[in-house]
Amino acid sequence: MAADALSIIPGAVLRNLSDKLYEKRKNAALEIEGIVKQLATAGEHEKISAVISLLTNDFTYSPQANHRKGGLIGLAAVTVGLTSEAAQHLEQIVPPVLNSFLDQDSRVRYYACEALYNIAKVVRGDFIIYFNKIFDALCKLSADSDANVQSAAHLLDRLVKDIVTESDQFSIEEFIPLLRERMNVLNPYVRQFLVGWITVLDSVPDIDMLGFLPDFLDGLFNMLSDSSHEIRQQADAALSEFLQEIKNSPNVDYGRMAEILVRRAGSTDEFTRLTSITWINEFVKLGGEQLVPYYADILGAILPCISDEEEKIRVVARETNEELRAIKADPAEGFDIGAILSIAKRELNSEHEATRIEALHWFFTLLDRYRAEFLAYLNDIFHPLLNALSDPSDAVVLLVLEVHACIAEESHHFHHLVSYLIRTFHNNHFLLEKRGALIVRRLCVLLGAEKVYREFSTILESEVDLDFASVMVQALNLILLTSTELGELRSLLKKSLVDSCGKDLFQSLYASWRHSPMATISLCLLAQAYSHASCVIQSLGEEDINVKFLVQLDKLIRLLETPVFAYLRLQLLEPGKHTWLLKTLYGLLMLLPQQSAAFKILRTRLKTVPFSENLKRTSSANPYSQILQVTEDGNRNQDTQNYSAINFPFLLQQFENMQLQHRNHLKDQLQSRKSASALTLSQVFCFCSHI
Repeated sequence: MAADALSIIPGAVLRNLSDKLYEKRKNAALEIEGIVKQLATAGEHEKISAVISLLTNDFTYSPQANHRKGGLIGLAAVTVGLTSEAAQHLEQIVPPVLNSFLDQDSRVRYYACEALYNIAKVVRGDFIIYFNKIFDALCKLSADSDANVQSAAHLLDRLVKDIVTESDQFSIEEFIPLLRERMNVLNPYVRQFLVGWITVLDSVPDIDMLGFLPDFLDGLFNMLSDSSHEIRQQADAALSEFLQEIKNSPNVDYGRMAEILVRRAGSTDEFTRLTSITWINEFVKLGGEQLVPYYADILGAILPCISDEEEKIRVVARETNEELRAIKADPAEGFDIGAILSIAKRELNSEHEATRIEALHWFFTLLDRYRAEFLAYLNDIFHPLLNALSDPSDAVVLLVLEVHACIAEESHHFHHLVSYLIRTFHNNHFLLEKRGALIVRRLCVLLGAEKVYREFSTILESEVDLDFASVMVQALNLILLTSTELGELRSLLKKSLVDSCGKDLFQSLYASWRHSPMATISLCLLAQAYSHASCVIQSLGEEDINVKFLVQLDKLIRLLETPVFAYLRLQLLEPGKHTWLLKTLYGLLMLLPQQSAAFKILRTRLKTVPFSENLKRTSSANPYSQILQVTEDGNRNQDTQNYSAINFPFLLQQFENMQLQHRNHLKDQLQSRKSASALTLSQVFCFCSHI
């Protein structure tokens, strides 16, 4: 076949085709073009194939660069000479040209671009069957190190785009896998090339690029963080156009794209996060039922963005979060409550307060709408919710308490909650000191003060750690005496001697309040059980009056001057009716060091009592025998039936027994410390003797 070609093309033409001068190569190509035209007119296609084979084997694959250049010009000339009949020879012509794109010589690569450009102008749509190979070659040439090659590749690229847009033979299905593979390339020139093609193909009405968007969407988002401003702009423009198409399209595969957006929402690049969250926002509005299986993933992307450093991202994330929470999905239709709860639980550990707050709003929303389903997952989320009570943010703690209060509508959940709180306070005294009042007060508002205090008292009554029980009771007592939220509870306690509900509450609290002498006395003062308060004071032993006791007593004396105990101070205006009150206050005065501020405060108050010298004194060993003479509620004519309903002697016995336990516990502690010190000392002596 080579011999046939040599007989067809004169030797001088072939020599000029490989000449180092471009003009000679060009003239030789023109002669070949004329020869091929004659052969085509005569229908000598076998001879034409022989010429193509000669140009391919002896020239384009030659080790000599000038031969390769000449071969490329020659192949282009053959195509021009064939004109409309070139299509049947493309299988011979195109492969060697494409192969030349990889040539080490930049001038050869340049002539390959020029040759393919001329070939494409002739055959137009007929070379679409080679599109993927041509695209792949152009993709690589777009990043060529030689500027002239890049320029030639751009010209060829524009021509190929024109041909593709007017062709009805282009297969988007065959092209997408190649595009998807190339989208991960980082070279900026290649990225510009790819975005350009995506934009062009999307502009063709007959090509459904939107349907294949999930295949290259991640690559476009990846370009948003490119160091080149131009590439970022091009990628953003392409994404904006696709988003607009999504809004106008009735059929969109939201699911696959949602997965990509969720990943990109966690990008370290600010612009990528903003674009991702903006897309998610539109998806939530448009996606409907398609997005139900992806709600958890979407929520997982939104919640962290609510605390983003960039305000625009925070605004869009909050709006999206509200949109998502407003959707009332049906668990029967694939709405995975467990997955949502898992995300909300995870975000409870976020370092950002705003995210933790929104996570808690989700707990509350799900509990309100899907209570039965929510409670099915309670074992997985209850402890994280309880741990959140230690959150450094007051706003978070208050929301956690609202969620717990909603859960605690069932009695066993309520008991679990209070039990855990007590255990938490036991293990974290700092939390009790800093947050105890906030937690207890809020629970009282949400669940009812009486219910909460009764439960605390019931659990603390059997607390084995006596020291903690005393501290906890003192804390609850202080909250009781100072918090406005517990005003109704204090009012009920004031009726303890005349009302059955007040009596039951008093006895319920007394069961655990007896862990602390000062808490017991305070409770009696609230209940106006002054006689019993006096008896409690009289029962105190030397071991009971320690520094901790005096600190608590100091607080009580100062609280007596607050509005909470205004009624008590007013009762001092009638000392004859409130003998036991006076005796109680004087008893407290006798326990205080005379140089203390509390002593001076109480003494000053008692000095204002009119006719205090008329205070009745009794030598009776049993103060309860005086009840009929001086009643506790200040009304001498009132029956004492209600008062007698409370077995105060029995309560006093309970108090004394509890205090005995505390004294023995203290002795055991002191003994243990002495034993430990003695053991340490003996070990030191033993060590010294060995030395």
